[in-house]
Amino acid sequence: MTIYSHSRLSTFEQCPQKYEYRYIKRIPPDFDQSIEAFLGSMVHDTLEWIYKHPERELTLDDVIKYFAEAWNKEYKSDMKIVKENVTSETYFNKGIKFLINYFLKHSPFKDNTIETEKKIYISLDGNREYQMMGYIDRLVHHPETNVFEIHDYKTGAIKRQQDLDKDRQLALYSLGVRETFKDVKDVKLVWHFLDSNQELTSIRTIEQLQQLKKEILKLIKKVEATSEFPPKKSILCNWCEYKSKCPEFTKQSLQEFL
Repeated sequence: MTIYSHSRLSTFEQCPQKYEYRYIKRIPPDFDQSIEAFLGSMVHDTLEWIYKHPERELTLDDVIKYFAEAWNKEYKSDMKIVKENVTSETYFNKGIKFLINYFLKHSPFKDNTIETEKKIYISLDGNREYQMMGYIDRLVHHPETNVFEIHDYKTGAIKRQQDLDKDRQLALYSLGVRETFKDVKDVKLVWHFLDSNQELTSIRTIEQLQQLKKEILKLIKKVEATSEFPPKKSILCNWCEYKSKCPEFTKQSLQEFL
């Protein structure tokens, strides 16, 4: 039995060849992380640290110090930077801005958070032959109503409400919450778009969640039935860790040379 993740299935949809390289052939990537991914991980790590210490009266200086020390410890000079006219300092300063805005908006962080980086499993069929697994950035529980909130931090551009209302990742996690906890009344999905300092929310009906299960199961069966994994060019190729090995780009380089 293979346990799938949302990112694994998204990789297949984004580029079948990238899926083959990463999950089937397990080819070593050209680089470990892009600077955008590194920024996201450092901000997530800092926010997780904040909510793991609700008893402490954390100051903004504490938060910035933690982020800066973590950044300096983990940053590698060969980090992939695609965009022009920007440096690692540009992204470091963005992280500081995100955390300042979040701190001022949410301090003192006492909001019924019960877990951070919550590992969750989702069964897609009755006998658990097909399962999904993921991590919830932050899980909130309101015991008086038995309503849960799934919080997700985004360091990229804000999305449209209509796109979030169709978002699969947090909807899948809400299925996992319903399977894990008893008598769940509702699960609210909350996205924190840190760059614009905005929050957007969405809620799924039971009918929508059951339909999502069917769609994901259909996608998994398509993945498992696939024998050829062609490349699929897009703007995301610029951030791909397999670009140097991709025939689309090696062919292009050869043509330019000739």
